[in-house]
Amino acid sequence: MDWRTYIDGYCERLEPGLWAEPINALTNLAFLIVAALLWRPSRGVPIARALVLILGLIGIGSGLFHTFAEAWAGLADVLPIAAYVALHIFAANRDYLGFGTWAALGITALEFAAIAAVGSSPVFAWLGGSGAYAPIPCLIALYAVILARSAPATARGLAIGAALLALSITFRALDAPLCGTLPFGTHFLWHILNALMLGHMIRVYLAHIAEARLAGRADGR
Repeated sequence: MDWRTYIDGYCERLEPGLWAEPINALTNLAFLIVAALLWRPSRGVPIARALVLILGLIGIGSGLFHTFAEAWAGLADVLPIAAYVALHIFAANRDYLGFGTWAALGITALEFAAIAAVGSSPVFAWLGGSGAYAPIPCLIALYAVILARSAPATARGLAIGAALLALSITFRALDAPLCGTLPFGTHFLWHILNALMLGHMIRVYLAHIAEARLAGRADGR
């Protein structure tokens, strides 16, 4: 594979060049801003701190892709997203559902494989390239349903996250269909909403961990 292959995948880009997608490029600052805001609150919670770091890498990777628009930058874009999804699923299995570390890792691997399989299947083909992300809000919603009784505040937070991600994916999918009407496309809204959604999900996790620690102290543990 030629890692310097030029990729023109978004409405805003009309030609090669670092600043052919200024809006798509600059809106990646939203990931860095949200990561900076969550840096201090995530202190003392290792998985949350790791998610914040990955959130920053998502902004950097996506920024590289929307400036250089080459295959290597595309990899820098998708790898941090995959890492964030995998780590957050592991955290949900271990800390929301109470599985042991090894069981949580195994379940996470199965769920991640299922996301990849369903996302590339004809089920979400109507979303084009955005179909790969479509199973994720479905999975988040499933966790919200499972936790509705045992952790209602966490479940509400997850439901909000699933709705935000569904809206974000919608704008990503509309970038090409609306290109003739909106010259800049709608992909930049995917960046902004995703930054808010991923930050929200970290805050939900932090709140859940804080509540669990308080309950542990109350039980004398």
